Amino acid sequence: MSAQHTYRVIVRGTWDGLTDGARARLLAEVDEHGLSAMQFTEEGSLAYDRLLKHFSFRYVVVSAAADGEEMAGAIAEDRAETFLRERGCGHGELRSTVTDMDTMKINYKGRRGSGAA
Repeated sequence: MSAQHTYRVIVRGTWDGLTDGARARLLAEVDEHGLSAMQFTEEGSLAYDRLLKHFSFRYVVVSAAADGEEMAGAIAEDRAETFLRERGCGHGELRSTVTDMDTMKINYKGRRGSGAA
């Protein structure tokens, strides 16, 4: 069995072809999808503003390390696509940015080596 890695994925897109109903629904819920909604979760969190031009989702994806970042991005894009389709929200092409949390280096500023006094 392959090792599992945890990925943080941001999926970005542009609204396109929104129906009047979808537009009204998104505007009614816009306050729930602002900056404070931007959290990485398995279900994904959707963020957009009143202009209804761009949107982004933030996902946590756990998958086989051997499948890599490309697969994590594809999984997140599929989740976003499904979410939008189920709500009747038209959109353009989706793009994703993936960070492998298991290989990410953390730099601690101001930290000294073990020999420092």
